[in-house]
Amino acid sequence: MPERARQPRRARLYKLRPRQPGPLPVGAARHPGVGGVTPAPAAQAWRDAGKAGAGPYTGRVRGVYWPMHISFGHEITLDCPQPTPLVCLTAVHRDHAVLGAEPFLPAPEKVVTDPSVPLWFGRDLYGNVLIRLVAPAGRFTLRVEGLAESNGQLPAPDPGLPEAPVEALPDAAMLYLFPSRYCDSDRLADFAWERFGQIPAGWGRVQAISDFVHGHLRFDYMAARDSRTASDALAERVGVCRDFAHLGIALCRALNVPARYTSSYLGDIGVPEAGPMDFAAAMEVWLGGRWVPFDPRNNAPRIGRIVLARGRDAADAPLLQSFGRHTLVGFRVWTDAE
Repeated sequence: MPERARQPRRARLYKLRPRQPGPLPVGAARHPGVGGVTPAPAAQAWRDAGKAGAGPYTGRVRGVYWPMHISFGHEITLDCPQPTPLVCLTAVHRDHAVLGAEPFLPAPEKVVTDPSVPLWFGRDLYGNVLIRLVAPAGRFTLRVEGLAESNGQLPAPDPGLPEAPVEALPDAAMLYLFPSRYCDSDRLADFAWERFGQIPAGWGRVQAISDFVHGHLRFDYMAARDSRTASDALAERVGVCRDFAHLGIALCRALNVPARYTSSYLGDIGVPEAGPMDFAAAMEVWLGGRWVPFDPRNNAPRIGRIVLARGRDAADAPLLQSFGRHTLVGFRVWTDAE
């Protein structure tokens, strides 16, 4: 293929510019500051991935790297007996990309409500995007959808990543050492040191925690309850993905390793379909001077994780916070790769 024919394809991948926003339907908005140009470290990782060749979901044409496109979104329908203020943390986090692994957004998502209501966009202290609105009385639907691009490759583990001593941790990571509402690490300290204290510090010990949680808890949607703490999950040996994440986070913190909670889109890309989609909870752990994702629920690298919200635990990253009564009458999440 002539050189001049290859350049547009490479430019599209490596020097992607945000698409110009087009007209939106009534009741739609684009939230500012999310998506857009890839952060420099992630962009470099994408260049490296392109040079390295194709993965399981990419193509190779004379060394040219072809990205995977992931359309994603969700639709939530509520029935409110009166006008009800809502705060939704279901837009993609501004720092959703983890170096060399996660998709990025070439343009911000589209947010549509039915009926149309004014929308306000803000950020909390964790950098989460807040979609603020007042739902009118009656049936109300919030729909968010977007497009991401991925390298289509599984995140590569890095067993050489070290833990940092507490005195060397950055201030921003210290918050994630302390017990929180659902991650009661103070109650698990004795267990954590007895079970994992003899394992060499670093990536391997965190992976041992993820292995333990994955094998110790039984996943059961019907056993979900919003009051279950990490110590409860350890004792009851059952839970949903947020309980897996809470237990893993609490055990890391008990060993003086900062860990934080994430909620994400996570489609069944490259794995057997597991039924209707839901949002996925996992954890990020401070190793080697950066946040590294671990997923005790699935306990395996996955393609296409798109982070929505972060916090100390699920209390800091609720998908929807209602300041009034409502009934959930519809809930749908999707990710489609092509």
